[in-house]
Amino acid sequence: MPVSMHWRGILRLDKRARLRQNRSMSNADRTARVIEISRALGFDLCGVAPSAEFPELARLEEWLKRGHAGEMRYLHDPRRHSPSLAMQGARCVIVCALNYNTSLPSSTEAPNEIASQIGPRGWISRYAWGDDYHKVLGGKLDGLIETMRQEFPEPFEARGYVDTGPVVERVAAKYAGLGWLAKNTCLINEELGSWLFLGAIVTTLDLAVSLGPAEAPAPDLCGNCRLCIDACPTSAIVEPYVLDARRCISYLTIELRDAIPAELREPMGRHVFGCDICQDVCPWNRRAPVSALPNFKPRHRDLKLGGANSLFSPGLEWLVSLTEEEFREVFRGSPVKRAKWRGLVRNACIAIGNARLRPGEPRYEEIRARLAQLAAAGDALIAEHAQWALDRLGFPASLPQAPETGVVPPSGQG
Repeated sequence: MPVSMHWRGILRLDKRARLRQNRSMSNADRTARVIEISRALGFDLCGVAPSAEFPELARLEEWLKRGHAGEMRYLHDPRRHSPSLAMQGARCVIVCALNYNTSLPSSTEAPNEIASQIGPRGWISRYAWGDDYHKVLGGKLDGLIETMRQEFPEPFEARGYVDTGPVVERVAAKYAGLGWLAKNTCLINEELGSWLFLGAIVTTLDLAVSLGPAEAPAPDLCGNCRLCIDACPTSAIVEPYVLDARRCISYLTIELRDAIPAELREPMGRHVFGCDICQDVCPWNRRAPVSALPNFKPRHRDLKLGGANSLFSPGLEWLVSLTEEEFREVFRGSPVKRAKWRGLVRNACIAIGNARLRPGEPRYEEIRARLAQLAAAGDALIAEHAQWALDRLGFPASLPQAPETGVVPPSGQG
C-alpha cells in the first residue's frame, strides 16, 4: 500500500473517531472546544452569549428617537433589538475579540509635526492604520465556522458579522463575559483594555453560554472616572454611556457625507479619519498589551515630497493633494476607503485650517496653493471646506460659509 494512501486512511479513521467523540460532548465541552479553536485562529478573547433581548438593546429605540444615530439609517434595522431576530432558530452568539493596539504614541501624545519639512500632520484613528479589520476578522470567523462544521456532526446554521449585520457586537460581548460597557460606550476588558475588534457568529448550534445562570457580566469598573467624557472635544458623550453620533468626530469624518457643521470644525482639530481620544485617555488602556499581528501596523507610503510617511500621523499636504486614483491605490484594503476621496480631502482641509499654519512656515505656500485649487474646483463640498481653511490661513473667504444648523447642543436633547 502506498504511504500516502496509508496516511489518508489513518486521517479518515481519526476524523470518524473525532466525530463519534463530539456526538457525545456536552454543550459546555462544545463551548470550550469553540474557544480553543478561536485561540488557535489567533483571537485574543472568545465567549458565548445567549440569543436574547439584552437590557441595553431595550434602550436602543429611545436613543434612535433622540436622533443620536444621525444619518446612519442602518441602525434603525429592527433586527438589532435582539440577536434572535438576525437568524431564525438562533440559539446563541459566539463573540470573538482581536487586539489591535500598537506601541506607537496615542493621539494625545504624538506631536502635530513629526518632521518639519513635511509640514502639519493629521490623525487617522489607530484601528485604520493597517489592513481592513472587516477582512482580517471576517477571515478568522469564516475559519472558525468551517472548523466547527468539521468538529460537530449535526447540521446547523452559522453566520459571521463584523460590523456588517444587525448584531450589536459590543453588547453581546458583555453577555459573553468579555468585559463591560464603558462610559464612552466601548467594551473594556480588564486585561486587554478597549483596543479590541469584535466579531460575532450567530448560530443555531446548541452551545453552553459562557455565563451561568448565577453569573453576572463583568462589573463596571469605570467608577467615578469621567476622563473620556471631559476629553471629548465635541462633547459627543452627552451623558455617561450615551453617545450622540452627530457630534462624534468618528461620525463626522467617516459617516457624514455632507458639510461638516461649522461649529464642530475647530473642535475636530487635526483628525481626518476617526478619533481615539476617549480611548487614549482611558486608564484601562495605559497597560494594554500590544498586538503581535502585522496587519494592524501602519502602512508606509513614500511621499512625493521625499522621505517616508505612513498612515500614522500622515502629512496633510499629501492627503489634500491626493487624486481620486491615488486615493484608491493608497487605501485599497484599508478602512479609510469608507470615507471616500471627497470625504478625506474635506477632512484634510479642516485639519489644515486648524493647524495654525503661518507664512514662512514649512509647506505654507504649497498648501495654500493646493487649497486655492480646491476652492476653485467644481466639487462644491470640497470647495467650501477648502475656502474655510484658506480663511483660517488668513485669506478672506470668497464662498459662503456653512450654516450653523443641524447640530444639537451638548445636552443631547434632539
